[in-house]
Amino acid sequence: MLHRVVACLLAVWFAGCTYAVSPASSRVPSKPWLGMPDTASGKIPPVLSQTGALADLRQLEPARTLLPYDLVLAFWSDGARKTRFVAIPEGKVGFSPAGDWTFPPGTVFVKTFELPTDASQPHLARRLETRLLVFDRAGGVYGVTYKWRPDLSDADLVPEEGLHEDITIRDAAGTHVQSWYYPSRKDCLECHNSHTSGALGPKTRQMNRDLRYQDGSSENQLRHWNRLGLFDTKLNDPDIASFPTLARPDDTTCSVEDRARSWLDANCANCHRPGATVANFDARYQTPLSEQQLIDGPVLIDQNIDRARVISPHDPWRSVALMRIDTNGEIRMPPLARNVIDAQGVNLIRQWIESLPGRDVLPPPSISPSGGNFEHSLSVMLTSSEPGAEIRYTLDGSVPGPKDARYDGPIHIDGPAVLRARVYKEGFTRSVVAQQIYVISP
Repeated sequence: MLHRVVACLLAVWFAGCTYAVSPASSRVPSKPWLGMPDTASGKIPPVLSQTGALADLRQLEPARTLLPYDLVLAFWSDGARKTRFVAIPEGKVGFSPAGDWTFPPGTVFVKTFELPTDASQPHLARRLETRLLVFDRAGGVYGVTYKWRPDLSDADLVPEEGLHEDITIRDAAGTHVQSWYYPSRKDCLECHNSHTSGALGPKTRQMNRDLRYQDGSSENQLRHWNRLGLFDTKLNDPDIASFPTLARPDDTTCSVEDRARSWLDANCANCHRPGATVANFDARYQTPLSEQQLIDGPVLIDQNIDRARVISPHDPWRSVALMRIDTNGEIRMPPLARNVIDAQGVNLIRQWIESLPGRDVLPPPSISPSGGNFEHSLSVMLTSSEPGAEIRYTLDGSVPGPKDARYDGPIHIDGPAVLRARVYKEGFTRSVVAQQIYVISP
């Protein structure tokens, strides 16, 4: 275990961010709540400059008492880059080697989102928003969002109901529009709540990495916070290397299982944990894989897939978790704060599923043309990518079995039909059902 931790930490070192501020040499407690009210019912500053979080808005320079921090693996936010600071007043951070950390009332987290908008100049990004998460006087949290003005002179408080904006992105194919959502205060509480102790990112497995500064120095964040006396537990320096740490998706020194479970922890465990949602599985990294109910775990909604599982070993088509992170439809996961699919994360989870032991599984057949409304009869073709496989189909919406009609050539459709098909071959697990609906309206 230790050699894996060290390897991952080394990989994180080379991927580390550089912060313009210098490392703190001693603890200077922040003013509680900065310029924010101590409860959500108080008067929220209408502009970011009045919150006390930043000393220089254009340069995104934090107030003197704020600490920079960074995570091993950030929650996917539609490709945005994030800069993080935290203001911690008098009091201690409740340290846990594996669980969530707790923070004293008056703590304020400050996170800024910047989105690259031109693939030919990836170092440039548009500054979109800064979010503040405030630990209130009553032991809870509240969150607010500030939308940056185009000239970066200030950022304005987003309405309570949230805000959408279409942003033009330039890439190799031309331009496209990406929808960006500035979250409402209610949205913040969907994930930042008592189930997660308020803060999501700062925990041992996310903070057990080096942070580099502009002056060329660097230090492990756990060691730095421990040296500043921030924790309620004094850490022994040799123990830090043995603490868990997540694995980045691109860190091939770590196993695909470790990287996949790390991705699920960062992107799903905020809700998928005991007591937080109705789903059965526990995505937290500290829960042993054998107890997570991920692999072969039952699902509450099978999405009309036979033998559906959270993760179906060696079978990406029956793995509902993969299906839900690979869509922008109504069943997408996470359901909030995402309008763009994390292609790297999807590919990683697929790679892990395919690496798990199990029978080879047949891909579903392709159906052409796709369903829809037609003014005349048509011929439909079915194809399988597996040589020697046979396709069975029905036209009445029933589930095709091995004794239903075998596809031997184009299917003539001259009236309403619900075409369903699946692939069979000896020695393989049958495919899931593919379906298209045709309406003929002369």
